[in-house]
Amino acid sequence: MFRFLKRLLLSLLALCALLLALYLFRAPVLRGVADAWIVNDPLVKADAIVVLGGGLETRPFEAARLFHQGLAPKILLTNVRSNNAAYLGITAPETTLARQILLKQGVPETALFVINDQVATTHDECLAVRAWVDQNKPKRLIITTDLFHTRRAKWFFEKSLKGTGVDVRVAAVVPLYYNATNWWQHEAGLIGFQNEVVKFGYYLVKY
Repeated sequence: MFRFLKRLLLSLLALCALLLALYLFRAPVLRGVADAWIVNDPLVKADAIVVLGGGLETRPFEAARLFHQGLAPKILLTNVRSNNAAYLGITAPETTLARQILLKQGVPETALFVINDQVATTHDECLAVRAWVDQNKPKRLIITTDLFHTRRAKWFFEKSLKGTGVDVRVAAVVPLYYNATNWWQHEAGLIGFQNEVVKFGYYLVKY
């Protein structure tokens, strides 16, 4: 009995020491977690930049920046399913707003292409891009998306475009309110990381 209690005490002490170490070194550990999760590919010239739905505050702006750097002559917008407010005319559809942002950022109208219709998920967007790829035969695409979405986007776009020969490069877009070094200090960062881990697991199982 004494031996058992001694082992239990030592185990509890080791656990406390581990938890204390994790707390004291949480910043580098959590930065390392983010660095391991985020995909940010080296960017080279591509046939088109793809702006995924969501992230109006950042994704279209990053696409415009990459366009003006000469990384691609076209920007593809997925046609995001409108919400009830847009249907009632209270707000503009998300794709319309993204297009307006790009135009305001100096991207010419002739460089903008809206593909497919009524996408609501990353899965829908991959199918829309695959249909465009089958028709236009590009060699390389750049996908702009948020930090923690990059891993799922990279994996699923490569899976969806398998057999086409398309090189998929993912550009990680830093959100407005957190980054890879402080994400755990912000509610939006914690929610964003947690959601993407769950969604990636779901996609691995379903697709």
